[in-house]
Amino acid sequence: MGRGKKYLEVRKAVDPKNQYTVSDALKLIDETKTAKFDETVEVAVKLGIDPRQANQQIRGAMVLPHGIGKIVRVLVFTKGEKVKEAEEAGADYVGAEDFVDKISKENWLQFEVAIATPDVMNLVGKLGKILGPRGLMPSPKVGTVTFDIGRAVKEAKAGRIEVKNDKGGVVHVPIGKVSFGTAKLRENFLVFMDSLQRMKPSSSKGMFIRKIVISNTMGPGIKVDSVSVRDELKGFEVAA
Repeated sequence: MGRGKKYLEVRKAVDPKNQYTVSDALKLIDETKTAKFDETVEVAVKLGIDPRQANQQIRGAMVLPHGIGKIVRVLVFTKGEKVKEAEEAGADYVGAEDFVDKISKENWLQFEVAIATPDVMNLVGKLGKILGPRGLMPSPKVGTVTFDIGRAVKEAKAGRIEVKNDKGGVVHVPIGKVSFGTAKLRENFLVFMDSLQRMKPSSSKGMFIRKIVISNTMGPGIKVDSVSVRDELKGFEVAA
């Protein structure tokens, strides 16, 4: 399938052989936007891991300082006193058997994040084949199986992102919208990169960050120089 005229025009602004500094890459993100909608800014990082090894899997979560510019609908599986805590924290849907039935019988999936308290995971576990492939299954590894429901809901609403490598050892995450501007995107990007580096498995040898590519939804990939990222992270602090 051929590329559109607008894409081909903005593609000329990006040298595929060049690795850009963080600042220059984010300027290009703005210059290469072509869509009428507010495009999502995405980062792909090739990691120095063997994704076939269980002890080298990357899985975790983080909250970016400026969120990701997306409305997040949260479903909480819980019972008893935790129902009120979930509702007060801003959960969109709260329940237990009723939502398990709704999902299993009606294939209802009108939410982006599912959180559960440990005492109802025996019920939620029945939904593994439905929620698992869609990345919606609550998991203690990323903090979505917890009794601290209030915090988990607030983080999800604030734009908490899950970080997980694919079969090729690449991590893909959104870091906001083009409309955020370079300052907010820079902070989100650096918080993500700093957190990702802290996830390096002890069994991963050699260079951990192999390649960084940033792009907007409709634009070309822009390679980011890892040395520039390292330099930017020195003394980096998120503005209030």
